[in-house]
Amino acid sequence: MALAQRDDGRAAGAGPLVGLGGFMVEGSLDTTNVMLGIMAAVSVLEALLLIGLGVGGFLLYRRTTALVTGLEARQIAPLRDKVDAILADVKGVTSRVSQRTERVDHAISGTMDRVDETADRVKTRVRDRVNQAVGVARGVRAVITTILHDNGNREGASRVNVEG
Repeated sequence: MALAQRDDGRAAGAGPLVGLGGFMVEGSLDTTNVMLGIMAAVSVLEALLLIGLGVGGFLLYRRTTALVTGLEARQIAPLRDKVDAILADVKGVTSRVSQRTERVDHAISGTMDRVDETADRVKTRVRDRVNQAVGVARGVRAVITTILHDNGNREGASRVNVEG
């Protein structure tokens, strides 16, 4: 870049030339330094704000954790103890019901076995009694048949002897 002579008679190297839309404007380092200072201050404020937000978030986390822990100790732990006690009772009742169901099942099974055994005994005794009654009836029938048959033979034999 070539150094140009200004209208006011100063040398061109006295200050930087800034071009705006075709016009050359002399810039001031004071303005730039002030702007840089403001940007640095804003950056520091942003950093402080982020650090503050981080610390605030951490404190909020600690308070929330303490609140949850206290809530759990005051309300959830007693409820859990009650629920555990109820579950233990339910387990005991279930165990007793299971044992009694097993006993009832065993008793019913034993009763059914005894009923089957008694039915077999009754059936055997009835069959024996019926067989005895049938035997007596057959014996009586045989006696009657023999008597009737023998009477018929004696009458026929006595006729043959008388006529003969």
